[in-house]
Amino acid sequence: MGRSGRTVLLEHLPRLRRRLKLDFVAVNAENAAGGFGITEGICDALYDAGVDVITTGNHAFDQRDEISLFDQEQRLLRPANFPSDNPGRGAGLFPASGDRHVLVVHLQGQLFMAPTDHPVPALEQELAGVSLGRDVHAILVDMHGEASSEKYSLAHYLDGRVSLVVGTHTHVPTADAQVLPGGTAFQSDLGMCGDYDSVIGMEKTGPVSRFVTRMPGSRLQPASGPGTACGVFVITDDATGLATHIEPIRVGGRLIESQPAPIDQA
Repeated sequence: MGRSGRTVLLEHLPRLRRRLKLDFVAVNAENAAGGFGITEGICDALYDAGVDVITTGNHAFDQRDEISLFDQEQRLLRPANFPSDNPGRGAGLFPASGDRHVLVVHLQGQLFMAPTDHPVPALEQELAGVSLGRDVHAILVDMHGEASSEKYSLAHYLDGRVSLVVGTHTHVPTADAQVLPGGTAFQSDLGMCGDYDSVIGMEKTGPVSRFVTRMPGSRLQPASGPGTACGVFVITDDATGLATHIEPIRVGGRLIESQPAPIDQA
């Protein structure tokens, strides 16, 4: 979320990648450019820091001069249930450490969001003919949406078929990280990387004024204080591709920290 989020992520990710011996890193960066969209320069900085794939969401195309990037850059995804003639793609197979491969599918929810196609048909199209543990070592689904009920429903629908379902969009990390009965790891929202002395990442004066007065104001700006980087750490079984462990990550900034133990101590 803005410069604060980029700064804290770029500061901590290389260390986390070494310390936790991460094989694959996905980052949702739809708010990275001043809170609205993403640019080629930001993509390059994230890749250099150790990011393998970037997902987005409803703000994917906010940087109008950068829309062609979605056709040019295979590691940048927009939701798969956007209209088919939109630039880019909503899923991809990506290499991971140790000659492994990870399928990433990016979806957007429908409740309280701008209209999109139903996410399940788009999801099933991307999963067709792909068997977890046989064809790919892991499958990650980013469900970008407002409603936790929608994210939970998708996670239970996919339990045992994918490695991980994570929610993005609400900018607040939820306290429900778990491995579901069928072996799919889940957290209904990862939270944001950004300044939490804010209103979901925006400098708080403007949103508070709108809330109190119900009057429109100037364009919202990302908060610029020290950021917290939020995410999850997941361990999967190489034989099945299913999750054996999920744990929140929160480092830097204002929130209470949560850092998984180094992998050789886990």
